[in-house]
Amino acid sequence: MSDDAAAVEESDSETDAAPDDADDEPTDTTAAEEATESSDESEDSEANAVEDATVDELVTQITESDEDLTEPATELQSRIESLEEEVAEKDDEIDELTEKLSRARADFKNYKKRTKKQQEEMKERATEDLVERLTKVRDNLVRALDQDEGADIRPGVETTLESFDRVLDEENVEFIAPEAGEAVDPERHEVMQRVASDQPEGTIAEVYQQGYEMADKVLQPARVTVSNDD
Repeated sequence: MSDDAAAVEESDSETDAAPDDADDEPTDTTAAEEATESSDESEDSEANAVEDATVDELVTQITESDEDLTEPATELQSRIESLEEEVAEKDDEIDELTEKLSRARADFKNYKKRTKKQQEEMKERATEDLVERLTKVRDNLVRALDQDEGADIRPGVETTLESFDRVLDEENVEFIAPEAGEAVDPERHEVMQRVASDQPEGTIAEVYQQGYEMADKVLQPARVTVSNDD
């Protein structure tokens, strides 16, 4: 065989072998991907192990991997434990304050209920006391009317009126009884009509009916006439 023929035959052999190499490439790529995935899974597993590990376990791992890190790792562990204790103390304080707040709210609610009940009881007792005193006044009026027709009942009525006035005074009820010539107070006086009078124009001419006030609150205004100066 000539040299040229041998060269051609060798070239053909290399060409035939090329597809076999190409077929091997996908196998190498798949192996690399599997290795990468395995490495990622290994890293995730290690990361999870670190997250789940306790402080003591982490310190042990650190000191075993590098003895030079033993002292700082131990200091860090001590600091972490100290912080955990502080957090636990704060949690206990929060729980205690929460419990105290709940008790205070309950006590205040009960206090409001007791106060309301006491006020209602005081109001009832005050009403009962007032009614009891008024019934005595009524009894005096009944006795005055029970006298004979020809009897002079005026003294009895006057005595009864004095008793009634005492009851009003004990309840801090004051009379509104302005003098003639005083200026009209719209909050305490009710003008019935304008009349001719010797009093200055626009002032009170006469008190038609007394008024009443209690604790600076007008219960009933005094009814008055006002001078027209005609």
